[in-house]
Amino acid sequence: MIELAHLYDTNYTEWAKRNAELLKVGSFAQIDIPHLIDELSDMGKAEFNELESRLIILLAHLLKWQFQYQQLSDKWKEFDGRSWRYTIIEQRLRLNRRLRKSPGLKSQLPQVIEAAYDDAVYLAAKETQLSKDTFPRSCSYLISEILDEDFYPISA
Repeated sequence: MIELAHLYDTNYTEWAKRNAELLKVGSFAQIDIPHLIDELSDMGKAEFNELESRLIILLAHLLKWQFQYQQLSDKWKEFDGRSWRYTIIEQRLRLNRRLRKSPGLKSQLPQVIEAAYDDAVYLAAKETQLSKDTFPRSCSYLISEILDEDFYPISA
C-alpha cells in the first residue's frame, strides 16, 4: 500500500496500472483506496465540468442567435451567422458524444443547464453588447432543443 501511495506521486501511469491489476485479481486489501477514491471523484467532476463548459458556449450562441442574429443580418447583408452556426454544431456534436460515452450524465442535464445558464447569459451579453436583461432569467430551451442538431431559436 505504501509503495502504491508513493507511485501515485511519482509515476501515476504505473500507479493506475497496478491498481487495475489488483482489482482484476481481487486483491482489494492492497489497493491504494484513498487515492483511488480521489481519482474516481475527480473523474465525475471533470465530466460535469466538461458538460457545463460546452453548455455555456452552446447556450450563449443560441441566445446570440435568438436575440442578435436578425439585427446583424438586417444591418449587414453579408452576415449569415456562419461562425455561430459552426460553433453550435460543434458544441452539440461534442455534447452528444459525451452523453453517448457517459449516459449517466443525461440525468444531470437539468442541473448542469441551470448552472451553466447564468454564465451563458453573461457571455452572450458581453459578446453582443446587449443588456443581460435582454435575455430570459432562466433557460427557455428544452433539453431536446438544446441537443437537436436542427434547432435554431426564432429571432426575438
